[in-house]
Amino acid sequence: MNATALADQYFALWNAADADRRAELLADHWTADATFQDPSFDAAGHDELNKLIGATQQMFPGLRFARIGDINEHHGYLRWSWHLGAEGQEPVAGGTDIVVLSSDDKIQKLIGFHDFAPAH
Repeated sequence: MNATALADQYFALWNAADADRRAELLADHWTADATFQDPSFDAAGHDELNKLIGATQQMFPGLRFARIGDINEHHGYLRWSWHLGAEGQEPVAGGTDIVVLSSDDKIQKLIGFHDFAPAH
């Protein structure tokens, strides 16, 4: 899978309201022991990640994650930036993610940085 397709699946995961759909996306595109860390959250494994995404959606109802700009890729790492917001409105949060890929091109580790975010 190329970097753009993987990023598309990543944002589809964060925007999927159905927990079963999120579980499918996690199984397909993340290693079983994958970790996610950003300034607000820390999760490991598919179950924790799925719960984290569901909780984030409850914190920000009606908002969606969208990739902005290009994806940078080298030596098994990816970098992309994103916004969180409602269609046609200014985003309420944004940041940059660094992804470590496994040997089979699944997400093994994601480290997120917030460029701006609301207090929570």
